[in-house]
Amino acid sequence: MSTDDLALTTRLWFAWLCFFKVLFDARFAARLWGARRALPPSRAEAPTPSPVPATISVAVPERAGALELLALLQREGRLVDFLQQDIAAFSDADVGIAARVVHEGCRRALRAHASVEPVRPEGEGQRVTLAAGFDADAVKLVGDVKGQPPYAGVLRHRGWRVLTIELPQRVGEHDPRIVAPAEVELG
Repeated sequence: MSTDDLALTTRLWFAWLCFFKVLFDARFAARLWGARRALPPSRAEAPTPSPVPATISVAVPERAGALELLALLQREGRLVDFLQQDIAAFSDADVGIAARVVHEGCRRALRAHASVEPVRPEGEGQRVTLAAGFDADAVKLVGDVKGQPPYAGVLRHRGWRVLTIELPQRVGEHDPRIVAPAEVELG
């Protein structure tokens, strides 16, 4: 599967994970920064004029929940604005200030509309043992994985499990692909 084939929900989840990994792990951020220089320019980076068509004939996704969640995170925390901004030219202090504002809004939205809990109850850095038959969807093995369970290791990330999610209901007809409408100030 190429990166062009990744579903929106997969890309959204990956972007969310990378955002915090880059924010809190300087070595990961440096590796990712170096990797972006090695990539050929994407089609999105090629400058092409984009006239606005009179009509758009793109099918509305059958499951628009991911778009509703993205719209909520944009409305409350300006997440899409932050992720679309090229922050390379900004100072670390400016990025930190912006990240704090985005974090506060997105955290407020998440807490208002979803309840999440850690997958593992142990604290990060604690030793854990995984018996045969552990849930491979809930626990990812990293490092030197060989042999059969039980596995013993150090918990590096507790993981997250969504218990409930209640997205706001849209009233009337709308295009769920519009996660933030353009704003035009009159006057």
